[in-house]
Amino acid sequence: MRTEPLTAEGQARIRIEQMDCPTEEKLIRHKLSSLPGISELEFNLLQRVLTVRHTADALPIALAAIRDLGFTPVVEGSTAADEKTGAPPRKKAWWPLAVSGVAAVSAEVLHFAELAPEWVVAGMALFAILLCGLATYKRGWIALKNRNLNINALMSIAVTGAVLIGQWPEAAMVMFLFSVAELIEAKSLDRARNAIRGLMDLTPERATVQQADGSWLEVDIETIALGALVRVRPGERIGLDGEVASGSSSINQAPITGESLPVDKGIGDPVFAGTINETGSLEYRVVAVAANTTLARIIHAVEEAQGARAPTQRFVDQFAKVYTPVVFLLALAIACVPPLFMAAPWYDWIYRALVLLVVACPCALVISTPVTIVSGLAAAARKGILIKGGVYLEMGRKLSFLALDKTGTITHGKPVQTDFIALAEQNPEHCRALAASLASRSDHPVSQAIARQAAQQGLRFFEVEALEALPGRGVRGTIEGMHYQLGNHRLVEELGLCSAELEVKLEQLERQGKTVVVLSNPQHAIAMFAVADTVKATSRQAIEALHALGVKTMMLTGDNPHTAEAIATQVGIDEARGNLLPIDKLKAIESLQARGHMVGMVGDGINDAPALAKSEIGFAMAAAGTDTAIETADVALMDDDLRKIPAFIRLSQQTAAILRQNIVLALGIKALFLAITLTGQATMWMAVFADMGVSLLVVFNGLRLLKK
Repeated sequence: MRTEPLTAEGQARIRIEQMDCPTEEKLIRHKLSSLPGISELEFNLLQRVLTVRHTADALPIALAAIRDLGFTPVVEGSTAADEKTGAPPRKKAWWPLAVSGVAAVSAEVLHFAELAPEWVVAGMALFAILLCGLATYKRGWIALKNRNLNINALMSIAVTGAVLIGQWPEAAMVMFLFSVAELIEAKSLDRARNAIRGLMDLTPERATVQQADGSWLEVDIETIALGALVRVRPGERIGLDGEVASGSSSINQAPITGESLPVDKGIGDPVFAGTINETGSLEYRVVAVAANTTLARIIHAVEEAQGARAPTQRFVDQFAKVYTPVVFLLALAIACVPPLFMAAPWYDWIYRALVLLVVACPCALVISTPVTIVSGLAAAARKGILIKGGVYLEMGRKLSFLALDKTGTITHGKPVQTDFIALAEQNPEHCRALAASLASRSDHPVSQAIARQAAQQGLRFFEVEALEALPGRGVRGTIEGMHYQLGNHRLVEELGLCSAELEVKLEQLERQGKTVVVLSNPQHAIAMFAVADTVKATSRQAIEALHALGVKTMMLTGDNPHTAEAIATQVGIDEARGNLLPIDKLKAIESLQARGHMVGMVGDGINDAPALAKSEIGFAMAAAGTDTAIETADVALMDDDLRKIPAFIRLSQQTAAILRQNIVLALGIKALFLAITLTGQATMWMAVFADMGVSLLVVFNGLRLLKK
């Protein structure tokens, strides 16, 4: 997904293909942060994108500064000429590295077996170093000029030091192994990048669109306008968000919502870009252009989430700022103090200092956090859980209380008629038809449920005259010259028709969590209709899973307390509160937080906005196709399955565990090598394997989340 390079605020997205790890980020940040007109820098290493907020004349200066560092910046959305001058370099040829390896190994063998003069060994080693290490030396020199001690600077110093003390073969092998390890690390990081690119590949490049003359033509997705009619055949991917205009089919929505089973679609139903049409042929009307589909918004949200640093990542970055200079000073002390003050041999202690420089770089520690976080974000997106940043991914494991809205969250949000009780000696079918005739003229969900039930039974509706809405109570009207009312408990009492017997029946149904309306004429009540919002089959499973994770639950609803208690009991929720306005839900969240809980709130993203905003993590239900939910929620569940919340918490726990493992592994191995180096047991070979080996280990460990 592309964004404009310049916005009204002065923002540019710059792609830097050589920006692979925190080494390059730190160098660029140090260079640009001191430039006038640069107000903010946001790095996304895994997408190799730098977002710069700047004044009107600062962008060319920033681009020039990046080029001075040896990088090739490309402004996204720039003209063809700009892209030509700033095109990323081609992939490096593999043969120089291979020849360098042969030369380095040959120098080592000749030196060990004493098969050639020292000058021959030195010549082969120098050839190997120059063949694979010039780029490292160049980057190291640029880093030193900018007062930056990154891995390239440390490696350049270490290899040069090894050459100066006569360790030619070892210097060559260290440079070769470092180049190989960098190549492997870059390839492994591509796996994390591909997790996001895989989302982008879900949308087909072309689709079949109806033309003005009625013919059908295959065109590029990017050129299709709103309102266009698109045809999709069985087995094809849907290219754009739309609404089914004709046909019916079964759609695999797993790429968007994570649903395991296909969903049946008919006329008027929504379809989403990136989903798969499995059975019948469909025609749908486009409701969102390519840049604004649900899938495009998901990709954009995940990319933004990568750029936002999680708490662990912020800690690691701050730690690395102090760690590297301290280790460099320690290496300098190791090289100088024993020979100067303890009469120790210079050669041995300089060599130990060089070994420490090789293993000192915090690259493994720093790269482990973004790789782990983006792997978790991508794994969640595949399951239909859109997490808006690493901070929420890390925070999820700490949730201790979850507040849930009722309608559309625990229940389907679509009331259905559950009971009919005749109260007078009249034809039941006639009573149903009378009530449905009045109900069909109201847009209230309860009235619509009664009208829908009658229509499904094939009842004939009567003509209603003098229809009058009674706000908060019901409706009244005249049918075949007789006056009728259809309303709630309150209306029946106001009309003076609520007998003791009727009161008992009303209370019984209301205690079951049902909404009751009564059909009456001026003399007496005729019939009762009970309507209820049915509970989703998955709600109880989700609540049980939350309880198993130690998370308590509370239901917050505007429905009456009887309904709230009945639904809460049915699904196993710990506590229920009814008759709540939005401000009351906000106060409920605040009261839970005052009791020391970390609180999550689940709602529809609009009516529950105050409570969602106040909670530590706001979950929006059924966010597919909803701009507001995707943009405002901390976590958006792309379908209406509550079971995704315990899945999110488990993923948060797994992510936190892997982050801890990576930090302990990186620091532990470096501490071990510090001890081994001081005793003189470590070699530069071992240091390279330790440094780059642990980098690869933490990267692969972080990528495990993609398989969860």
